[in-house]
Amino acid sequence: MAFFTMGMPWNEGEEKMHKLLQVPSHDNPTAQTLTPQGAYMLQRAPLLAIGTLDCSGRPWTSIWGGQPGFSEPLGGGMVGTRTIVDAAHDPVIQAFGAGNTRGKMTPGNDKMFSALSIDLMTRKRVKLFGRLLATNLEDVDVEVDGDDEPPKSVPRTQEQLQLVTKIEQSLGNCPKYLNQYQIQPALVQSKLLAVSKTLIPEAKELIMNADMFFLSSATQKDMDTNHRGGEAGFVRILSDTEIVYPEYSGNRLYQTLGNLQMNPKVGLVFPDYTTGDVAYMTGEAEILVQSAAAEVLPGSNLAVKIRVDEVRVVQFGLPFRGVRKSPSPYNPLVRLLRTEGNIKAAYSNNRSIANLIDKVEIAPTIARFRFSLSDSLSYTPSQWVALDFSKELDIGYSHMRDDDPKSLNDDFVRTFTIASRSSDQGDAVRTFDIVIRKVGPVTKFLFDAAVNGSLQVPVLGVGGDFKIQKPANAHRIGFVAGGVGITPLLSQLPTLLAQQASTLRLYWSVRAEDIPLVVHVLLSYKDLAQMTHLFLTTPREGAPQSDALTVFEDQGLRVHGGRMLGEHLEGTELETWYVCASRPFRDFVVGCLPGKRVVFEDFNY
Repeated sequence: MAFFTMGMPWNEGEEKMHKLLQVPSHDNPTAQTLTPQGAYMLQRAPLLAIGTLDCSGRPWTSIWGGQPGFSEPLGGGMVGTRTIVDAAHDPVIQAFGAGNTRGKMTPGNDKMFSALSIDLMTRKRVKLFGRLLATNLEDVDVEVDGDDEPPKSVPRTQEQLQLVTKIEQSLGNCPKYLNQYQIQPALVQSKLLAVSKTLIPEAKELIMNADMFFLSSATQKDMDTNHRGGEAGFVRILSDTEIVYPEYSGNRLYQTLGNLQMNPKVGLVFPDYTTGDVAYMTGEAEILVQSAAAEVLPGSNLAVKIRVDEVRVVQFGLPFRGVRKSPSPYNPLVRLLRTEGNIKAAYSNNRSIANLIDKVEIAPTIARFRFSLSDSLSYTPSQWVALDFSKELDIGYSHMRDDDPKSLNDDFVRTFTIASRSSDQGDAVRTFDIVIRKVGPVTKFLFDAAVNGSLQVPVLGVGGDFKIQKPANAHRIGFVAGGVGITPLLSQLPTLLAQQASTLRLYWSVRAEDIPLVVHVLLSYKDLAQMTHLFLTTPREGAPQSDALTVFEDQGLRVHGGRMLGEHLEGTELETWYVCASRPFRDFVVGCLPGKRVVFEDFNY
């Protein structure tokens, strides 16, 4: 039998968002009924995020479930839901009035609600809107199998909610930004930590650690509940009363933001799947577009700022737990606030043009690039240069790009440490060098680019202050580098090597295939070998130019097979350390050097 449903018109707010963001004209795919896809998801999905309005018209959002089958279609667009809840603290339960009459189905008075039926393992979700027909809350004895406390298979009295609803709209959503969790039911043992008009420390911790949240918005006619996800920390805290998050590239329907254009009130829920803790929040949203978004979150052209009206933090309030599996491949890097030192905040509007004039391959995935400049550039040793490759690589909007998912929110701006030497005073120059590894679309583009002056990229600016200070009182310093993390040291080496040879100790971790980089550096800087501990993280046998290391070992190079260990750093007399490495490696080094001065520069956005 064929399935047919009439489409819906866009509301005033959605049309405004489409105009602001230059979205081409297209139909609203929302169905005015419960579609077969929606009915299927209700039966199979283990979670249901649900939103409604309280008596003051404020939206709230909650999340229920634990295992598939707690909701099921009853026919005629009606749905029955039976689930364990935290009735004492769940604001949606309270807004439904479910606790007023226990043990008896009570009319729901057609109260409107929105929901998101979601399966985090398959990354499928369906949005729903409808009316509450009847509700009941009762105490039941349940058993939950599991290894967590309380002991498994011990009956516990829980509050069970029963709902009968009528679905009037449904829409399937795409799987982007959904991080996988394996969900299982758990007992509710809730404890209210706070009801506040400001973000208490426990609320801030939940928000900063969250890799997803759910939000509900409303107009006079309907509501919308949806998901927002990313890497943990993608929601940033502006103050004790404000948060902000970037809106990533989506399906361009802008149903949530459209509602917020018409009514800025919003309800959010931040779940912690591991502990069962949860933060419920209601407040008012401000949509930041283009320059307004970039002013708060540099690198974003669309963001939402939310002012808190009320937040409730509940410990062990969720009726389920989750084990994190794979993150979404579409997740961009976390974007820091301008006030948190986002490096993009320092970009200049006066752009010079860099021309690629030379390229030297050092190792299979490492090369040195030289650029000439249309205008002079001033920098000091170890500063970074920001280059804009968007003209070359940005192909415009794309809803899904499975072959390169992270590119959907990529502005193709990259920072590279300048490897060439400059004066400590930052005298103006007309060329600069970078040494980079091929790791992503921009660096791959550079490796493939022709050296004939045809590649011209804007220079957005220089920055950074990762400068190695001359040690006082003949104290020695340590420098820990991972792979091409040696780069910030290169532009400062001539000055350091002009000092006493005992000043510097280099601890350098590389893969065996990067031995040509080691040879290149040690040939370029006399006396560095005797100051260096080299750690080969992969077997040396068969690696290119591996025999060349023997020469440097005769000059004092110490080669260690395997990864750097704490024992290599602990107990040294060095008081000051500089680290340029990946975050996990850097955190390892810092942990090995308690009480020492450790200097590093963070390039995370």
